[in-house]
This record gives sequence, structure tokens and C-alpha cells, in this order.
Amino acid sequence: MTWTPSQQGQREQQERQERQELFRFLEERFACAQACTECARSCAMRASLVDPDGIAQQELARRKGIMCAEVCDATCRVLSEENRQDEDGIRVQLEWCRTVCLETAHVFDAYPGAEEAAAACRACARACTTFLGTLR
Repeated sequence: MTWTPSQQGQREQQERQERQELFRFLEERFACAQACTECARSCAMRASLVDPDGIAQQELARRKGIMCAEVCDATCRVLSEENRQDEDGIRVQLEWCRTVCLETAHVFDAYPGAEEAAAACRACARACTTFLGTLR
């Protein structure tokens, strides 16, 4: 088959666009995995600083911190796998992570000294939202 110059140009433009989309997808996936890692670290640290026998607000912050760290860690592992999970599975994991991060940030907002952990949770939720936007 012979391509006309116009068809060749269109094909090259389409290939360039596909490469750009792939590059954006990989960038957003990596950024999300990084945000999840940072959030997991921050939440685990915050949870470790809370007295396990403390008042109800402290216990809630501790439990939410532990749960958020576990969900973020699991999300990072899913994002690091090479196509071992379907897109729907990734989407569900990202939505779960985003929800847990926002809930945890809200709890941390009421806990003095947890501002940095709350910010990490919100950053992770934003990264999950952004990456969800790249999925078809």
C-alpha cells in the first residue's frame, strides 16, 4: 500500500499523539504511586505517634492513619505492577484510596500536629483523581 503525503502526515501525527498519551499516562501513574508512598509513610508515622490507649479522638486518628497507610501502600503496589490488573480493578483501587485519604485528612484536621499528614493525604487524593482522569 502506498501512502500519500497527506495520509503519511496524518499517520505520523496520530502516532505522535498516541506516544504523548502514553507518556502522560505513565507520568500520572508514577506521580500517583509517589503520592501514595508519601501518604503511607506520613500516615504510618502519625499513627505511631498516637497513644494506643488514648482518648477516642486519638484512637480514631490512629486507626484512620493505619488504614490509610495500608490502602496507600496497596495502591502503590497495584500501580507498580506491569499490567497484572485490569483497568476496572485499578479504577476501584484508586477510588478507594482517594476516599480513604480524604476521610483520613478530615480526621487529621481535628488532631493537633497532624497538619503535614493531612496535607499528604490530600495530595494523594488529588494524584488519584488526576490519574483516574487518564484512564479510559
